[in-house]
Amino acid sequence: MIPEKLLEIMKTDGVVAIATVGKDGPHMVNTWNSYLRISADGRVLIPAGYMRKTEANIAHNPDVLITLGSSKVQGLHGAGAGFLIKGKATMVTSGPDFDLMKAKFNWLRATLAVTIDSATQTW
Repeated sequence: MIPEKLLEIMKTDGVVAIATVGKDGPHMVNTWNSYLRISADGRVLIPAGYMRKTEANIAHNPDVLITLGSSKVQGLHGAGAGFLIKGKATMVTSGPDFDLMKAKFNWLRATLAVTIDSATQTW
């Protein structure tokens, strides 16, 4: 189940940070809150235009950490809310999830699909 507050954040402007770990150590990449979509089965779908290092890392280790937030959403202690998502990622290059994202983001080469293990509001 995706928390309603997380869905609210995804509709606002803001930066998403995606952390992976590969053979060479940790790597971070960014995207925008408004680029994230939720699949019918509750996975986070993220358009990948490049993300080549991210792709290599998740082939080695599928664990990902994702943070996102918005100053426009009421948080735990006032204005501003954020989440830490922990999950397992795959890179999808065909099928329904890819087609859904390609229709919205014609520039993508793949879809980063994240199965959420936990989504914790951090602020």
